[in-house]
Amino acid sequence: MRIKKVINNNILCAIDEKGNEMIVTGKGLGFKRRTGEFIDPDLVEKTYRMESKTEQKKLRELVQQIPIEHLRLTQDLIDHIKSQVKQPLNESLLITLADHISFAIQRKEQGIEFQNPLSSSVMCYYPTEYHLGQHCLKMIEQEYGIRLHPDEATFIALHIVNAELNTDMSQMHDLTKMLDGCVRVTEFFYKKKFEHDSLDFSRFIVHLRYLIQRLFQNNTLEDTDDSRDVMFRELIQRNCAEHYECACRIASYIEFNFDMKISEEEKVYLTIHLKRLNMADD
Repeated sequence: MRIKKVINNNILCAIDEKGNEMIVTGKGLGFKRRTGEFIDPDLVEKTYRMESKTEQKKLRELVQQIPIEHLRLTQDLIDHIKSQVKQPLNESLLITLADHISFAIQRKEQGIEFQNPLSSSVMCYYPTEYHLGQHCLKMIEQEYGIRLHPDEATFIALHIVNAELNTDMSQMHDLTKMLDGCVRVTEFFYKKKFEHDSLDFSRFIVHLRYLIQRLFQNNTLEDTDDSRDVMFRELIQRNCAEHYECACRIASYIEFNFDMKISEEEKVYLTIHLKRLNMADD
């Protein structure tokens, strides 16, 4: 590896023999070093590399703005997160989460704390990610003796969900708001509040999450003219009329508030999940 840029005494931007850029760290690694010089691999303690050139550029900028210890801790946290979730995580999680954690620590030291208005929704709809967020807070406290605000667990959870869904972090508010709205419409329609910690409700939320993900990625199930598909849709609409009506209400809510349309195919599968959610009452 050769040095592309000396960031500080302990951090270098390097290029390998294939021209791939990376960030390498190690005590004294950049001391009195110059661009173009070879790097002693024995001095390298950590290597951070992104597949995307855009993300690599962001990483290079980030390590110049936050303590390298925060990046190192975040990588350890992500390693644990990856061991607990099934979905692959977007590589940008390292950048967004390290930036968030570093800023949260700085704010805490200055006596400034933020609350998350979506906390209750996050805890309900993303329980796995929320518990991982709580784990991250414990690790931060163990590492730095800093106890961050409990709502930081929900902020971290949203970063994880964002990495799972491959959405922009700016979309997470609307995505969670849509999910919350769909649940409100459902409970208003059936005139009851579901047990949010039940298995049936969890299954329903998983379906809603993937439906909303498809909507935001413009990749929803499309209607077909195949006679078997048409007959199946008509069968569900006829035999599950009440639940189909609820699915239509949810679709109307989404179209009115977010200007996104749901196909009949999506409504049919939503109807099936709504029926399953209400099996005890049918």
